[in-house]
Amino acid sequence: MAQPKLKDAPKQPAAATGHRYNALSVGDPAPWFTQDCTSNPIYAFDTAAGRYIVLCFFSSSSHEDSQEALSILKTNRKLFDDKKISFFGVSFDPTDKRDGHVTEVLPGIRHFWDFDGRVGKMYGVLPIDGGQQIRVRPRWFILDPQMRVMKVVPFTNDGKHKKDVVDFLKKLPPVHLSNGLEIQAPVLYLPNVFEPELCEKLIGMYEANGGTDSGFMRQVGAKTVAVKDYNVKRRSDFTLTDQQTIADIRQRIRRRIIPEIQKAHSFNATHIERFLVGCYHSNTGDHFRAHRDNLTLGTAHRRFAVSINLNSEFSGGEVSFPEYGPRSFKPPVGGAVVFNCSLLHEVSPVTKGRRFAFLPFLYDEAAAKIRQANAKALDA
Repeated sequence: MAQPKLKDAPKQPAAATGHRYNALSVGDPAPWFTQDCTSNPIYAFDTAAGRYIVLCFFSSSSHEDSQEALSILKTNRKLFDDKKISFFGVSFDPTDKRDGHVTEVLPGIRHFWDFDGRVGKMYGVLPIDGGQQIRVRPRWFILDPQMRVMKVVPFTNDGKHKKDVVDFLKKLPPVHLSNGLEIQAPVLYLPNVFEPELCEKLIGMYEANGGTDSGFMRQVGAKTVAVKDYNVKRRSDFTLTDQQTIADIRQRIRRRIIPEIQKAHSFNATHIERFLVGCYHSNTGDHFRAHRDNLTLGTAHRRFAVSINLNSEFSGGEVSFPEYGPRSFKPPVGGAVVFNCSLLHEVSPVTKGRRFAFLPFLYDEAAAKIRQANAKALDA
């Protein structure tokens, strides 16, 4: 199919084009997507949460307006550090990638190759009804650490939009105060879920059997496949088979965790997925980078994740929730952090000793039907 011809129209009202555009405004959640990026051909945009994000839909670097917009990357380079602010340009022009007209500069500067226009349509830059003669609406979106729209700045013919963006970025508060005050991630923190004796027993079972290098789930076409990438995750796991131990664990989760989920979230968990002891070892810097637990067909049924620490003699290995600030959690021996599987979370590298944890997922009857229906998507 012929490539649509793109024409920038900074001042072109949507009605005059005869096309329909999505409309995003301040306070709206920014659409998530996975798209080809300078740093990753399948970059999941939602994993960039936890800092301010600048999305610049410049269309094509061959346009003079786009070149002027991108000039702020040089004149204000220090703003984009991946700690407080990250920049993502969005190009619709294949020559930008092919000829290297725009490039990644880390930390802080990346570009998406949106040649099929999927992202542009989500953000109202391209019309959702397509066509061969379409009007592009170049604009900036500034997102907060929870990926909600803070500001939308259309390109202007006088270039004032650049100053508006830079002035806004320079006034942003620290990430942990992006909401005006330091907030708490919506998690449950529960001590005394497992007794010390049970924790020691589970660690002993791991030691006796050894752990297996574990991966994570990724959606590849219609299949959910297990992949290994030490840049994303490194951990060794042991799956319990002793039925009495499994029964003891079920009882404690039923009595000590499920009522708290019911109280806080009005959710009745009835199923447990996996009886697994995980080990994060400092010798290999084991960790798990920011991710969500339910974004593939094979994991879509997961509702709540449970992380129960079985020991305390380690450094690092703490669970954090980047969308809600830098605070991290290290429950005491037998204590749990319980959270919705939709929350972005990460485990920091273990820098001393080993962290042992029991790591199940909980879900309900409705989710069990989803799991059954999606079973065919799991790669053997």
